[in-house]
Amino acid sequence: MNSKYFKRAEFKCHCDECHCDTLDYELLCVLHELREHFGVPIHIMSGHRCLKHNRSVGSKDTSQHVQGRAADIMVKDVDPQKVYDTLCEWYPHKYGVGNYDTFTHIDTRTNGPARW
Repeated sequence: MNSKYFKRAEFKCHCDECHCDTLDYELLCVLHELREHFGVPIHIMSGHRCLKHNRSVGSKDTSQHVQGRAADIMVKDVDPQKVYDTLCEWYPHKYGVGNYDTFTHIDTRTNGPARW
């Protein structure tokens, strides 16, 4: 992985057992574009999750996190709603984008868009 903004370790599963750190290249490109757009750091709260960890946080086995195709992010000093709106505007017909009180979810699913 060659990235000027992100380190592979930021996407590693948080279970401290599996050391999974798969990262979809397309997701990395989206995150780079977002970083360039806002001009501030992006904190990766959750990237790849092994199945065991994914279940422990109450997520479905079909989560894009399990495939390394998703990230829950916080853009420094930017409201998650604004991040969500930006992603939905840029990618109206693809990806999964979720809006939460303190973070934004983005995934590069291939089976059509999803919004929540």
